[in-house]
Amino acid sequence: MAVKHEIKSQLAKLLATEDLIVEHKQVQTACFNVHTRVLTLPMWEKASNTVCDMLVGHEVGHALFTPDENWLEKVAVPQQFVNVVEDARIEKLMKRKYAGISKTFFRGYQELNDEDFFSISDESVSDFNLADRANLYFKIGNFLDISFDSEEKVLLQKIADVETFDDVLKVAEELYLFCKKEKEEKVDDMEMPPNMGGESDQPANELVEEQQDSPGEGSGDSQEQTPMPEANQSATAPLTDEPEVQTAD
Repeated sequence: MAVKHEIKSQLAKLLATEDLIVEHKQVQTACFNVHTRVLTLPMWEKASNTVCDMLVGHEVGHALFTPDENWLEKVAVPQQFVNVVEDARIEKLMKRKYAGISKTFFRGYQELNDEDFFSISDESVSDFNLADRANLYFKIGNFLDISFDSEEKVLLQKIADVETFDDVLKVAEELYLFCKKEKEEKVDDMEMPPNMGGESDQPANELVEEQQDSPGEGSGDSQEQTPMPEANQSATAPLTDEPEVQTAD
């Protein structure tokens, strides 16, 4: 059944209890501008009504619960990490406000997962950083086996428990620093000579791979990214750059 854009526009306004400006454009994904109050929905050829309703529900969550403020004055955290935590919060609050929307989120994300919307079919999710795995967990975790170690589970629970936007900023900063530290440690291990720190004859890259295998278990919005200083580059050593959330887009 073809998606009726006018009906989706009215749905967004009713859920938001606000006369939002709703646009339908040829864009990659939905977004909401908390300042201009413009909700943009993608005109996907194969998107079902369920997926469209899920996108509306998600963006209305930002309209209702994401404040219009310059949060960069509070924390120096890249926007992607704030998005991961805020997305989890606003969807939780939408399910709390509109109980019936839980099925919409479940079925919508199921369809996106089936279509490999997050482009992970050829990837090893266990190699993703915590921010990526958390993002996938809170969106398509019902359909994907994602592992977390005991330390990661503590931070994952903090994401699940956030209630206010200030909570989001605090946890997003923790998430960012965790991923930054993890990435720096991996780079250091890769740069270590083979026999440093022990008598093993294994190459350093194999030691890194072993360290990445940790047991565990497991079940997108629009602000300027903080400028980050460039790391010094070496002809032989990898660049220690900032962690990113590759599933955020």
